[in-house]
Amino acid sequence: MKVGVVCRKVYDYIRYDLREIAFPSSLPDPPHIQNRPKLTWRDNLFILKKATRLYCASWVRDIGPDLRPNDYTKDNEANGEAKTTSSAPEKEPSVIEDLAVAARGGMETLRPALQRVYLTRASAYRDALQSFIQGYQEGVQQVMEKKEEEESKTQSEGNAPKKST
Repeated sequence: MKVGVVCRKVYDYIRYDLREIAFPSSLPDPPHIQNRPKLTWRDNLFILKKATRLYCASWVRDIGPDLRPNDYTKDNEANGEAKTTSSAPEKEPSVIEDLAVAARGGMETLRPALQRVYLTRASAYRDALQSFIQGYQEGVQQVMEKKEEEESKTQSEGNAPKKST
């Protein structure tokens, strides 16, 4: 080969192939994907203000109506009262809320809370496993009973003369 041909092939390799190997181009979007329209400056500013307000409100220890506006009514806010759910029965806190309260107290209060969570999960797993094993054993017994019935039927029919085909 001539030197010019070799140089051109090396140049083409570096220019096209090596760049694609080092920085591969992404696949094009599927045809059914529609690009969302870009937001206006006003929309971006509104989103930024709302996100900043929520972020600042999240640093407050007592989460109030400014963070969860849907939980409070305007009538109660005017009176300065929080919405009370007297008609609804008191519900116990969820596991996440319980762990959050325990985490604020430090490791001394978090450890027993985590132990309670793991013990309840372990007992639920154990109960589910026991019920599965019990159901499996019942299913095996039913299959064995059916098999014994079929064997007894074939033995009683075995005494009768068989037709050959």
